[in-house]
Amino acid sequence: MKVSIITVAYNSVRTLPDTIVSVLNQTYPNIEYIIVDGGSTDGTLDIILNFENKFCNRMKWISEKDHGIYDAMNKGIRMATGDVVGILNSDDYFTDDRVIEKVCNTFTKYHVDAVYGDIHFVDNKNSNKIVRYYSSKRFRPFWLRFGFMPAHPSFYIKKQVMSEVGGYRLDYKIGSDFEMMVRLFRKHNISYKYLNLDFVTMRVGGVSTKNLKSKLVLIKEDVRACLENGIYTNKFFVCLKFLYKIFEIRKFN
Repeated sequence: MKVSIITVAYNSVRTLPDTIVSVLNQTYPNIEYIIVDGGSTDGTLDIILNFENKFCNRMKWISEKDHGIYDAMNKGIRMATGDVVGILNSDDYFTDDRVIEKVCNTFTKYHVDAVYGDIHFVDNKNSNKIVRYYSSKRFRPFWLRFGFMPAHPSFYIKKQVMSEVGGYRLDYKIGSDFEMMVRLFRKHNISYKYLNLDFVTMRVGGVSTKNLKSKLVLIKEDVRACLENGIYTNKFFVCLKFLYKIFEIRKFN
């Protein structure tokens, strides 16, 4: 099967090389790599052009203004021709060279709609310092009401299913990935398999975690996503996930 990996970038000159190299180093041969740039002005396009030839015509990219990260993800999904699609953000990189190989083996063995695993977070200035490990092992659709979902950067889904479900909603500021998970697991009842593997290394400092205001927006949007898709929840239920995150962080401090 062909796997389409989508990277959304904007002024990512410092981190994008690590992302691209980690895709190049994957042992699985049938990868289509798509970069959706939001009109960078810092040299990001030079990096893309420098790597383009190394992908041997397996790379696509565009650079134009968009309406945010979820709009860019939707563009990438529309460009994808793979049987399976996944997102690898421009400040993240694969933890292991065999991630996609193992993902494809899991799809083939279990005939599921989606495969996901674990990720870990590292210090933004020191990638050797692990600050949090996010395991998706305990996830069940029931836990969506508490704001829990599989680690989005580890989530790979069949393109046909994604096309049927529809894209990421643009009326969510930072919680559209969670809304997508609620839609997939609740409304479309997708089949899935957890893979006990650390997929992705993420640098801390994402939009959804950078300050208190972002957390408040995320809580509100998580509640909204559940209610709009037929799952009862409230702000108290969703806030419980932050207590769980404390235990994930304490393991490395």
